[in-house]
Amino acid sequence: MHFKVSEIVAALNAPAVPKKFADNEVDSVSFDTREIKPGALFVPLIGERDGHDFVPAAITAGATATFWQKDHTVDIPTDIAVIIVDDPLQAMWQLAQHYLRKINPKVVAVTGSNGKTTTKDMIATILATQYNVAKTYANYNNEIGLPFTILNAPTNTEVLVLEMGMDRPGQISHMTQLARPDVAVITMIGEAHIEFFGTRDKIADAKMEIVQGLSADGTFVFNGDEPLLQERAAKVTQKQKTFGTQSTDDLYPVSVSAGTHHTTFVTNKWADVTFTIPMMGEYNVQNALAAIQAARVFHVLPEKCAQALRKFVPTKNRAQWLEGDAGEQILSDVYNSNPTAVREVLHDFVQVPTDGQRIIVLGDMLELGDQSAQLHASLATDIDPAKIAQVFLYGHDIKSLADALSEKYPTTALHYYPVGDQTTLIHDLQNTAHSSDLVLLKGSHGMHLENVLARLM
Repeated sequence: MHFKVSEIVAALNAPAVPKKFADNEVDSVSFDTREIKPGALFVPLIGERDGHDFVPAAITAGATATFWQKDHTVDIPTDIAVIIVDDPLQAMWQLAQHYLRKINPKVVAVTGSNGKTTTKDMIATILATQYNVAKTYANYNNEIGLPFTILNAPTNTEVLVLEMGMDRPGQISHMTQLARPDVAVITMIGEAHIEFFGTRDKIADAKMEIVQGLSADGTFVFNGDEPLLQERAAKVTQKQKTFGTQSTDDLYPVSVSAGTHHTTFVTNKWADVTFTIPMMGEYNVQNALAAIQAARVFHVLPEKCAQALRKFVPTKNRAQWLEGDAGEQILSDVYNSNPTAVREVLHDFVQVPTDGQRIIVLGDMLELGDQSAQLHASLATDIDPAKIAQVFLYGHDIKSLADALSEKYPTTALHYYPVGDQTTLIHDLQNTAHSSDLVLLKGSHGMHLENVLARLM
């Protein structure tokens, strides 16, 4: 990003700033004073706190300019370029739209109930072998994170890879209309956010909003194994590429060799190219297939895709193997959770060989609504005492899973802890796990199992 203040004012059709500020240069944007860089534009968002209260801190940190909501008529600073707008967030969106037109990159948009961050990162890693690439930072995938990502993309960005999350209908529609992607990717449809949508059908409808902004000559990449997506894709007029596990998909694995830290696979398209990802799990193979399909739109050779994926660095707390203080191997997957994701990671976890015992620590899966107790309890069929020796459960709704498992596990192997009793869980877990054991940590981010991970390490 690089603007003069006068260009920002003109792009937003905002009132002119004093001449002494008009030629000031802005080369980044921030809504958090803790991350302000000299030369930044500060966006004072209004939430639990009013961002205008932090403008003095932004000035101290080196901000060159700030938006200022016009109904805030007092304490307007005079020692910085103040750009008067109706709404700072909407102004950030308008400026992002202007900047996209200015640098004109190709855009890849990614959504899905599971795997969207990993897939986004894989796409960016592959495309970076041939292009100047910018991507959504971490999980900045909402209405604030999207324009933030766009505006902080370097001016030489050739491909912008954007992750789009949602928790209500219309959210992705709004974002895709801004981004206008050339490639739209849906990883899969699960139960995430079913509290807000009620059914998987409605979740699929919301995810499909991503194609509303897809360019007329763009490409829609989606999981061809999902009937809900197949039905809806029939109405999409743009080019389509599918990935999955079936021979009816455009791209699918014909062989998969899963290890603890790496997974290797060969696809139907290129028998002489072996792909390796530094992650466990056949579900991550699906994320890689989605990334390959997106990269092929940009004419990246399969061999280049394979080279890039071998060097891929997963985002923290997503299927990450670590060593605990007692020498135990810990599979940390504590960023998010839903029934599909838990089943997938359990399926792969129990296949990892060990001389010790397998221990699982599961936290509540949030945002499952009225179906939460039932969906938690349904995981009992995926937890086998012959493969998993110890079960630790933490949360409120996960009590239903504890009840269901009580028929299969003795009390010495089944441990339930209500919300607020994480300290006891940690103590018991530390006394249970030994050097030869495998431990899985999986739960929604709001359950803060990262605290358990920190204590184990």
